[in-house]
Amino acid sequence: MTYLEVTWTDEVTGIRGYLVVDALRQGVSSGGLRMRAGCTLDEVRDLAQGMTLKEAVVRVPGDRYQPFGGGKGGIDCSPHHPDARGVLRRYLQAMRPLLETIWSTGEDLGVRQDMLDELAGEIGLRSTIEAALQLLPDPEAGLARVKAGFAVDVDGISLADLVGGYGVATCALTALPAGPSTPRAVIQGFGSMGGATARYLARAGVLVVGVADADGLVVNPSGLDVEHLLRHRDGFGRMDRSALAPGDVVSADSWLDVPCDILVPAAVSYAIDSSNASSVQARLVVEAANVATTPAAAAALYARGVVVLPDFVANVATNAWWWWTLFGDIAPTAEAAYAKISSVLGTLTLETLARASADSTTLRDAATAIARSRLP
Repeated sequence: MTYLEVTWTDEVTGIRGYLVVDALRQGVSSGGLRMRAGCTLDEVRDLAQGMTLKEAVVRVPGDRYQPFGGGKGGIDCSPHHPDARGVLRRYLQAMRPLLETIWSTGEDLGVRQDMLDELAGEIGLRSTIEAALQLLPDPEAGLARVKAGFAVDVDGISLADLVGGYGVATCALTALPAGPSTPRAVIQGFGSMGGATARYLARAGVLVVGVADADGLVVNPSGLDVEHLLRHRDGFGRMDRSALAPGDVVSADSWLDVPCDILVPAAVSYAIDSSNASSVQARLVVEAANVATTPAAAAALYARGVVVLPDFVANVATNAWWWWTLFGDIAPTAEAAYAKISSVLGTLTLETLARASADSTTLRDAATAIARSRLP
């Protein structure tokens, strides 16, 4: 059973929003806030449960940061709605008592952190992580570390927009079965998570042969120029088709139709379901998006020998980086962030693979067992 579920109705537009706190640890829950048309309470509940596992699975004994419970917010509204900002502000205002006490949140699908920070100030909060700040002996110093981390620029992109994808790439490279010397990857979604995943896979020598955004698919069998695409995308991860590099082609195919070794769903939840799981050609699926694969699809892929690395392992780096930085376990630098992510997530992926092999089970079941063993 969940600890708390809230359904909110915007008094101006009638739009519904949800908050689910799956569990509390240290009196606090952690999890992002998403905004998309069609978001449901069931979806937010699934995400909150995943956050509880995500918090626990990266627990490092001796670190100042120890796991929180999982919580998640969702608003059934397109981020392109003409009053999206007003809806988001009114949602945060309604949830303010919970933001001050038990729920710390940050950006997720359709919601940018800079907008959350701006709106938090408008409603009288220092930050949307107010609940976590109360656990620090010096909240202002902790918040200053986080702000310093957000101010770090790595080759034109904020560190905060890179750590999640760096973690996904770390997990993917660690879990990739032996095969071709130059593996190929396809990524669905080119926002902060998908874009950073593409960057760090490409820098590791992987050919990123396909990227899908909300407008469709761009492919290049010889490998896309990822850095060029990153320079020509908007704030919602849409690539500028008029600025594609030579060899990049707009395709009418599905992102699932492109042959590859690594498949990264990095956009919406439930992207791979029972209707399209048979189209997956990759040997490895890495869930950069939350709940990217339905249980039925995961079972079908497992039966075919396709490895699926679950979301709460693959995409945990953004969440963990916030807390490692806030609590002072790492310095607010790119070097410290990447070193911690490589160490913790690389080791966690190997542990998950080993446990799944020993127990003859899926990576999700193996990682769930690891997470539960690490709960305080």
